[in-house]
Amino acid sequence: MVQAEAPPSGSARGTRRKARPDPDEKEATQTAALSERSVRLAKFYQGKVEMVPKVPVRSLEDFGLWYTPGIAAVSKAIQADKDASFDLTGRWNTIAIVTDGSRVLGLGNIGPEAALPVMEGKALLFKYLGGVDAFPLPIQVASAEELVETVERIAPAVGGVNLEDIASPKCFFVLEQLQKRLPVPVWHDDQLGTAASTVAGLLNALKLTGRTIGHTRTVLLGAGAANLATARLLIALGHDPSELTLVDQKGILHAERVDLDELMLHNPWKYRIALATDGGGRKGNLSDALVGADVLLAASTPGPHTVKPDEIGRMAKSSIVFALANPVPEIYPSAALDAGAAIVATGRSDFPNQVNNSLIFPGVFRGVLDARARSIPDELVLAAAYELAARAEDVGLTPTHILPTMGEAGVFPHVAAAVAVKAVELGLARRRHSRSEFLERARARMARPALLAKALEKAGLIAPMPDERNEPRKKP
Repeated sequence: MVQAEAPPSGSARGTRRKARPDPDEKEATQTAALSERSVRLAKFYQGKVEMVPKVPVRSLEDFGLWYTPGIAAVSKAIQADKDASFDLTGRWNTIAIVTDGSRVLGLGNIGPEAALPVMEGKALLFKYLGGVDAFPLPIQVASAEELVETVERIAPAVGGVNLEDIASPKCFFVLEQLQKRLPVPVWHDDQLGTAASTVAGLLNALKLTGRTIGHTRTVLLGAGAANLATARLLIALGHDPSELTLVDQKGILHAERVDLDELMLHNPWKYRIALATDGGGRKGNLSDALVGADVLLAASTPGPHTVKPDEIGRMAKSSIVFALANPVPEIYPSAALDAGAAIVATGRSDFPNQVNNSLIFPGVFRGVLDARARSIPDELVLAAAYELAARAEDVGLTPTHILPTMGEAGVFPHVAAAVAVKAVELGLARRRHSRSEFLERARARMARPALLAKALEKAGLIAPMPDERNEPRKKP
């Protein structure tokens, strides 16, 4: 889920080739149809996940084991050693998906109630793809500090926290504070998940177009959660900061902008990137930034008019365009390809080359939970990105397959194992195993939800989609 800022308006002068009308009618119609069907199915199912018993209940006597009086002994054991809660309860595999609803998808500040469907969808992906029990928790709070304090209070119930859809720059403060205060890993998916999947996709796109990270000029459209984290990871990978240009709604972010003092006070994360990159030596707007650029990483306002075809035409030959806004990309893939891009990615699963945090977070949390990791530093994020990029080569790299899809389920255990091993190497893991051991544990735990879902569906306990008989069904 991409969260960022709007781009500036600006004139565009010239283009490499004539682009088709924008937005593309077929893609816009496809988006509308998916949206309408999603609302219809939401009303039918009334939720995407539910809690099911994990233990056998064969008779009345079994309740004496799972509840009173037997459960008192379990509570006393945890009272004596709080860490025993990871072994004697489901805490070891449970996370909270926390949001205040202040920056949801491409919808903005819609509040915690309206954020709940998105958090439910996230919980479904966590369970189905990662084998992680994730509880959606939209919270009504008045300040960033209140959000931090609320999450602190629920921490004894979970083995990790996934922050979601929190406005920038508040999200940076919340993440940093919770990482300092909690003894369990905390992750902000709009920052770290999106950044990791973006880096993974970019590494393969650069390979396909004959480029390297150290000799590439990159423009990042939007300077919110996703792209500030992406810029930080790119620099850590060896991208020259002077070849990075960030663009927000006021134009190119550089060290001499008139609002820099304000950023220093109210958004130090953006301020530091402004100083580190200095606009890539450029000033002006998006059109100015894109002249001769190799890469555009857009995490900005949903389009399809946010980025124009003639602006893509200003870029270098065989350019790379990631239009990651949801639910509508900043420019539709067909328009970007017609304008001269060689590789185009979006955040959506119904277009080729989905670059989305859904490719990262199931494996990351499976890995940190299996290793009982204490935190998720950037080294773990990059380990996940490298592994995801490498796994795309199992099927084969092409301009329309730069990353695995969510349907390539065998990828996620490898990401989990890579993260777990890195946690061990960094001394962050409470459980130390070999890569092969972590891989086998992840495979077993990540395979179970699909088997469970199929069994429930076969038994008639998951109702078939009411309109699926009229449509071809794709396997997840």
